[in-house]
Amino acid sequence: MGELLHTVTTLPTARPPGCPFDPPAELIDARRHGPLSHYTHPGGKPGWLITGYDLVRSVLADPRFSSRRELMNVVDFQLPPAPPGEFLLMDEPQHGRYRKPLVGKFTVRRMRLLTERVEQITADCLDAMEQAGPSADLVTAFAKPIPTIVICELLGVPYEDRGSFQEQIEAFMGGATSDEELMAAYTATQHYLAELVAAKRANPTDDVLSELADSDLTDEELRGVALILLAAGLDTTANMLALGTFALLRNPAQLAALRAGPALADRAVEELLRYLSVVKTLMRTALEDVELGGRTIEAGTTVVLSYNTANRDPERFTDPHALDLHRQDGGHLAFGHGIHQCLGQQLARIEMRVALTALVDRFPTLRLAVPAEEVVLRPETADVYGVKSLPVTWDV
Repeated sequence: MGELLHTVTTLPTARPPGCPFDPPAELIDARRHGPLSHYTHPGGKPGWLITGYDLVRSVLADPRFSSRRELMNVVDFQLPPAPPGEFLLMDEPQHGRYRKPLVGKFTVRRMRLLTERVEQITADCLDAMEQAGPSADLVTAFAKPIPTIVICELLGVPYEDRGSFQEQIEAFMGGATSDEELMAAYTATQHYLAELVAAKRANPTDDVLSELADSDLTDEELRGVALILLAAGLDTTANMLALGTFALLRNPAQLAALRAGPALADRAVEELLRYLSVVKTLMRTALEDVELGGRTIEAGTTVVLSYNTANRDPERFTDPHALDLHRQDGGHLAFGHGIHQCLGQQLARIEMRVALTALVDRFPTLRLAVPAEEVVLRPETADVYGVKSLPVTWDV
């Protein structure tokens, strides 16, 4: 049995020609050979690549697999621990120390109360887009400003600061910058957040960051928490809105279904999240020997979890490579699973539902302004997949 196990020497990045929404062909091929493959990390360390839905989900829920950055055995030196507050790269109890105070601030009920504000922000963006039209870059006119304004208002980032902060987030999550530019963006962001935390402590306002400032978290911890919330709340949703619109424009029947039936909006959001999986991979390290898929994952070994193939797993989803807004088999892993499942998932769902339905309603003739193959995509090195710009036009 051992000699039949598939081996992947490098993590594939190239999307199939003409298929910008599909995972790399080599990853799909690895999944065809089975949900578990031998893998060699870029630093030469042996590991595993998990491409199947059930195994990815089980690892995410298994406390024997760690999220701690300093335990990631992927290079020939030990990585440093995550900075204080950056709880995505921590285990319990440190993870819970930062996440628990936030849970009550992102409940389904509280997020639904934001719906009216999201609708107003969306309408304002579409008004400006229509007045400046009949053409636009949907990324800058629609996809970025909506989640940026929402998350900045929620956390208490001043409106006038959103532009520079947006650029900094793009610089260290967009995958196209050098190490020097990456560090400069991170340093500038940390400097800005330090000033913001000091301002919230001195003059608290009605926002999440001010509420957190009235806790036992240190300034450094508050900066880390704020960075996670701002980066996740801004970049992931912005790319889902832009790439989701691109996918709908490339699938006219599905776009028509959404236009004809607003009742499909919630299902459309879930299907786009599954189909696109903009957060492509995560890693976990085994804290002890773990039996998984008939194999032993040895203690200290780091596994790569492939979300985009898990969400295209034919053993979990019927016709998985089709975008189908009428799909009945839900349960995607786009927001993760287990204790690290995305804290802001309900907010992201509301933003996507409101923004996408308003867009297709306001612009019934919306279409690409350039051939699809000329749409510039983010590099595969980006933490979050997406499009860099999406030129569109419509009839007036």
